[in-house]
Amino acid sequence: MSVDAKMHVLICGGGVIGASTAYFLARRDVSSTVIERAGIACAASGKSGGFLALDWCDGTALEALARRSFALHAQLAEEIGGDWAYRRMTTYAGFAARAGRRSAGGGYHLNWIDDDVSLTQRLGGQQTTAQVHPGRFTQALMHAAQPHAALRLGRVSGIVREGERVTGVDVDGETVTGDAVVIAMGPWSILAAAWLPLPAVFGLKGHSLVFDTGADVPAEALFLDYREESGAAHAPEVFPRADGTTYVCAISSESPVPLDPGAVVPDEGAIERLEAICARLSPVLARSPILARQACFRPVTRDGLPLIGRLPGLANAYVATGHSVWGILNAPATGEAMAELIIDGSARTVDLASFDPARMRPAAAPRVRNA
Repeated sequence: MSVDAKMHVLICGGGVIGASTAYFLARRDVSSTVIERAGIACAASGKSGGFLALDWCDGTALEALARRSFALHAQLAEEIGGDWAYRRMTTYAGFAARAGRRSAGGGYHLNWIDDDVSLTQRLGGQQTTAQVHPGRFTQALMHAAQPHAALRLGRVSGIVREGERVTGVDVDGETVTGDAVVIAMGPWSILAAAWLPLPAVFGLKGHSLVFDTGADVPAEALFLDYREESGAAHAPEVFPRADGTTYVCAISSESPVPLDPGAVVPDEGAIERLEAICARLSPVLARSPILARQACFRPVTRDGLPLIGRLPGLANAYVATGHSVWGILNAPATGEAMAELIIDGSARTVDLASFDPARMRPAAAPRVRNA
């Protein structure tokens, strides 16, 4: 099946998945409108780490998607104008000893981390691990999709249907018409379960800090095990960026997802605990100014796999969400496959069978709170 360039797709969600879908539709000369309540990359796509890995999903249903997407990230960095700090990294794993105890040592030494941090494994080199600045990457995709893609600010409040087809979406009381609709609202995709046969999507909250570290930290990412004095265990991730900042995340929670993405705030005490963790991990982090103290919700599903595909019982309604921690990594291949599915009727570059939303029963009702 094919469509002509007059087709217009409505993409609900201005995160990296929505922007990537708009970009790959534009490469096929198909226009789209991205509908977003607050702005491009206003939630997890602007507050995540932006870490990329070639083979960390090998042996799982995500393997082909991740490998295709890792390659696309490198291609897009060469093909699209703009700087979103794409670069290759070396990545290590290790643990932090308890305060007052000297680490037994590991096989690797980095001069910007504390002596109490032991690096025991090299997880990846510059051939297999990389990074982007996620917010800038998302913005660049939207910019590159122009003039085929437009941004419409507003809250999606419903779907307009005629039988088995969707003819538009309600945005702040006004109907926006289109030939197909894609639900890509991250954890807020659950709201669409009131209008469409959509499986449940949940939000896992994570907290992060962004430090101004200048040139003091090279392209060395860390995945660590850490235990607070209280006994609470965490897995901090540290990602130095090419722009002279360093991103650190840890401390997850299952806090309720607010209705408004702009109402997402850190849990009480979580940022202070994360600052204390960072001070113990690195003297550079301990003395560097903090540019951002933030939290975001990553979208997850019951079985841990994303929802990518056509919604059952509808001819032109699709979903692309639930990517959990791999949203930035897997966005390009997801957008490419979604464009193929919408335009050609099936995805060619990646087999989407494992991500078919029909594999799970639709959600009973939205699970969000007013805020």
